[in-house]
Amino acid sequence: MTQTTYHYEARPKTFSRFPPVVKALLIANVAIYGLQMIPSVNAFLMKYFALWPITNKLIFTNGLQTFTYHGPAFSPWQMLTYSFLHSVGNFGHIFFNMFAFWMFGSVIERVWGSKRFAFYYFVCVFGAAIAQIIVSYGKHYPTIGASGGVFGLLLAYGMMFPHQKLFVIAFPVEARWFVLGYGAVELIMGLTGTMPNVAHFAHLGGMIFGFILIMYWLERLPLKPKRGKLF
Repeated sequence: MTQTTYHYEARPKTFSRFPPVVKALLIANVAIYGLQMIPSVNAFLMKYFALWPITNKLIFTNGLQTFTYHGPAFSPWQMLTYSFLHSVGNFGHIFFNMFAFWMFGSVIERVWGSKRFAFYYFVCVFGAAIAQIIVSYGKHYPTIGASGGVFGLLLAYGMMFPHQKLFVIAFPVEARWFVLGYGAVELIMGLTGTMPNVAHFAHLGGMIFGFILIMYWLERLPLKPKRGKLF
């Protein structure tokens, strides 16, 4: 992993712990989580804005009879909106997602600038959705949470600051090894079905799409970005 910086936008003269995009997305996620506390609103949001598999019906058998279950359908906008929803029965879901989003996202937005940061984050969210759609084909359960985008930010942080120490259970680990190790753990858990209620492949999808985009920006792919263009 190589360390690099970007200078596409003028940096603010004053330091802020909450850069504009990070602040806006934090507020949006928390506000929507508050709305999810209302059962009827949460049911509506989950039906239309969670990420549902492309197949809108599930055919299954109990050994004697075959049943067809029809449920909420996939819609294209769900590939972004799912990232604003979190589990109402697990406060840790939104807390740890938003904490990691703030911790890594604030640093990255200050380095890249707000536009590039926002574009990168939602590309990772979109990439995580693609990965999840692939692995959930033929099944029928929704995916929610900002984890795919957060894992993309973690990947970017590890590439930008590979020697920065992160503390894992009181032990300092360089960011590059932390990212590689976390990615390997997610892959193993996804393949073995460990913690099946966690979208491991969505996390990996966010990291993969983030890596591809960074390589594109660094002009290390056959397709090169146009000079002077933000994206």
